[in-house]
Formats: sequence, C-alpha cells, structure tokens
Amino acid sequence: MTSTPLPRVRPRRLRETPALRRLVSETRLHPAELVLPLFVREGVTAPMPIASMPGVVQHSLESLPDAIDEAAAAGVGGVMLFGVPEVRDARGSGATDPDGILNVATRVAVEASAGRLVVQTDLCLDEFTDHGHCGVLDDRGRVDNDATLERYQAMGLEQARAGSQVLGLSGMMDGQVAAVREALDDQGHTDVAILAYSAKYASAYYGPFRDAVESTLEGDRRTYQLDPGNRREGLREAMIDIDEGADVVMVKPAGSYLDVLADVAAASEVPVWAYQVSGEYSMVEAAAAHGWIDRKRAVIESVRGIRRAGADAVLTYWATELAGWIREGID
Repeated sequence: MTSTPLPRVRPRRLRETPALRRLVSETRLHPAELVLPLFVREGVTAPMPIASMPGVVQHSLESLPDAIDEAAAAGVGGVMLFGVPEVRDARGSGATDPDGILNVATRVAVEASAGRLVVQTDLCLDEFTDHGHCGVLDDRGRVDNDATLERYQAMGLEQARAGSQVLGLSGMMDGQVAAVREALDDQGHTDVAILAYSAKYASAYYGPFRDAVESTLEGDRRTYQLDPGNRREGLREAMIDIDEGADVVMVKPAGSYLDVLADVAAASEVPVWAYQVSGEYSMVEAAAAHGWIDRKRAVIESVRGIRRAGADAVLTYWATELAGWIREGID
C-alpha cells in the first residue's frame, strides 16, 4: 500500500497562535476609523431609549456632551449627528433654522469635542419634513430634485456656520454635491468637507433608523435611492460625486453591499466609507439577546468584513464600544 504523501504546503502554520495570527492579519481595526452616529431630540432633558435599537438612544442637548466625551476618550474618529425636531413642515424649515435642533446640537458637539474627534452632520431633509421625504415635493407630490438642491445649499451653509467639519449629503438628489460645494465656496467655507452618500440603496435595513428619527414617511424612496439589484449603478454614482467634488464617498448599507463597496474602493481616488445601518445593528443585537450568536465576535467580524471589502472608515452604532475592545486587544 502506498502511503499518502504529507502536505508540502501548510497554510495552517500561520494560524497557530494568537500572536502569529495578529502578525499576519490582512485587515486590522483602529478606533480612528470608526464614526459614531448620534441622534439628538428636541424638547427632552434626558436620553430616550429607541425600542428597535437596544442600547441606542435619542440624546438630549444635556446628554450629548457626555456621549461625545466617551467617544473621544475611546479614540473614535468622528460622530455623525442627526436631529429629531418637535415640529416639521413641508419644506423642512427646521433644517435651516440656526436655532433648529441639528444646528444647536452641532455647536454643542463642537464645544464638547474640543478638536478630539471630527463633528459631522447629516445633510438631508427627511427628519425635518412632515411628509418624510428627503426633499421638497412638487404639485404632483413628487420629490422636486432641483428645488431640493436649493434647500440643501441653505442647509449646508447653516451646518457650516454651526461648526460642522464634514457635511454628510444623504438625500440622493442628482447634482447635490456640486450644488452644496458651490454654495460653501461662494460663502467662504472652502475648508468644510463633503461626504457623499453616493451608493445609498433603497433598503429594508433602514427600519429601526426611521424609529430613531420618528420618520413620518408614507410610501418609499425608490425614485431617488438605488435599486438593491444594481451593482454598476452604485459605482457610477460614486464616480459622478467624485467628479462633482466629493471629498469622501460612501456605500450604504454596508453588509449586503460589500460587492459595491469593493468596486468603489478599487476605483476611487478619495476615501471610501461605509455605513453599517440600523437594521444591521438590530439584527445582531436581537440574535445575541436570544443567545443565538456571540455578540462581541459578531460585532467585530461584521465591521472587519466591511473594512476588508475596502472601507477606509465605518459608521457604526457600536463605534465607542468597539473602540474600547480594540484598545484592550482583540484576536
């Protein structure tokens, strides 16, 4: 009987110990590559839990500085602010009110951060409109792209005046990057960066987020957000935004669109980020609460997978907690 030859190539050698695995790891996580989304609600004096996002709250202006300080102490790279106003109207007037919740929260966050992390703001009308769409509507009830661009320009200027360093353009209107860049530059805000939510898909995974911002949306956003089946279109949108002057482009959601993320990362000359959205967060939390998965390992694996696909930074609701784990050392 001929003996089976022993393997000459043994890839397992490099997996033998935790130290060796760390040494040859191809994808590492760092706190500075994480961005923490934060919700700030008008008219409350204490944090309000979000039922569909266990562990996430709507902050008050009083509790926001503590969240900023905790994130900064953990080494998190930035925060992304979302406002939840008490009053909404058809034009989203609160978005351009200097005393509106998002602009006030931005000033509070800038002061609390003291330069330790990057304060970023969501630039979209959906939290501020009574119809819940990301733009103003025409007389037929459709989102008016070009009229919305004017609102985005005004919104961008107010956010820049409040101290936002990065404006997160998430509305998916054609020409939004060029329009906001022009407005910022015309008013002397040439140092304010634009993060374009370039490949933002019409996803079911946004459900818990809409609870977080108390969305009033009726219908859907499929006339401006991307079809989940379209891969090339995601890359095309990113290239258009880069051409219009985006400083950073983003893919959203992350986990179900890693192919798009990899495409954009391979082609982009600017940083590429990804948003691990509310549904991705809540699914892990729900499964972990039932004891079906190891929560810590699932969180780390999910964010590492997004980084491996090409994201230079990840927006995740676990940012502060994950940053702490990273600093302690993860295998």
